[in-house]
Amino acid sequence: MKITIDSAIPFIAGVFEPYAEVQYLAGEQFDADAVRDSDALVIRTRTKCNAALLEGSQVQFIATATIGYDHIDLGYCHRHGIAVATAAGCNSRGVLQWVAAALKMLSERDGWQPSERRLGIVGVGNIGRLIEEYGRRWGFEVLCCDPPRQRAEGGDFCSIEQIARHCDIITFHVPLIREGEDCTLHLAGESFFEQIGRNTVIINASRGEVVDNALLSRAIAEGRCVGCLDVWENEPTIDRELLDRVAIATPHIAGYSAQGKANATAMSVQAVARHFGLPLTEFYPTEVERVAACPIEWAEMCATIDRYCDLEGESRPLRENPELFEHLRNTYHYREEYF
Repeated sequence: MKITIDSAIPFIAGVFEPYAEVQYLAGEQFDADAVRDSDALVIRTRTKCNAALLEGSQVQFIATATIGYDHIDLGYCHRHGIAVATAAGCNSRGVLQWVAAALKMLSERDGWQPSERRLGIVGVGNIGRLIEEYGRRWGFEVLCCDPPRQRAEGGDFCSIEQIARHCDIITFHVPLIREGEDCTLHLAGESFFEQIGRNTVIINASRGEVVDNALLSRAIAEGRCVGCLDVWENEPTIDRELLDRVAIATPHIAGYSAQGKANATAMSVQAVARHFGLPLTEFYPTEVERVAACPIEWAEMCATIDRYCDLEGESRPLRENPELFEHLRNTYHYREEYF
């Protein structure tokens, strides 16, 4: 049995070696020749799993150490009997704390309190639910948009148009879906930007293509909104003009907490272990301390968050060296979660 693993995935070196032949590759080294004789792949979003990579290979299982799966051609995998596992929910608290740091920074900069703002959450899954919970605890009026959940559950959800028209702060936490009823490609598109109020804060820590970056850049230049981005269209070749205009600019690291990365690696290892019957179904990296979730009030969060996630400081390296986007992402020092 052979497993090929992205070498940038932390805490995984040596884990599978007692049970399989293991090959470690940098993300850009994954190609058809490199994976042809692999039974399993453990990857990140850098690796596009499609016919070009998988045709003619013996791959039967793909574990992605990410919450998203838009880099995987699920249709191709299904037709060819390749099972796929994601690490959904692994970095929820890391993203929560990145969003909290953004809210704290903006509130201090612009002089508002949560009770004076309406927070719109687009996508209320693992991450969005946490942001909803903490947003209400902190005093925001919260509106939620999640069409799939609304169809399944009913309940008090808003349309994307209502979010655009009525919210002061809008944060996106949806997967990238390129077509169909729940398409999220340019979900924040022309109609969305026509409906937002002046100085609306747009936060995107989901996928870059969810927000039309050209329209966002223009709206910021016109003074109609404030941008806070962790994800960008065309990563790693990002729009330099937009980079100069946004209030927060990080290189796709919102969920890069030590615990989030440990969770992602653990979930990937466990998924491979279950599929192939390996004795690793309880694996968790010993290098990382698990942190119990705990409630935190707005004032305490504002007083402590910069020790863990100072977004003004964390934006500086990308602003100064945008050409190093991928390097900054791959060498990022993982933050510690604390609530």
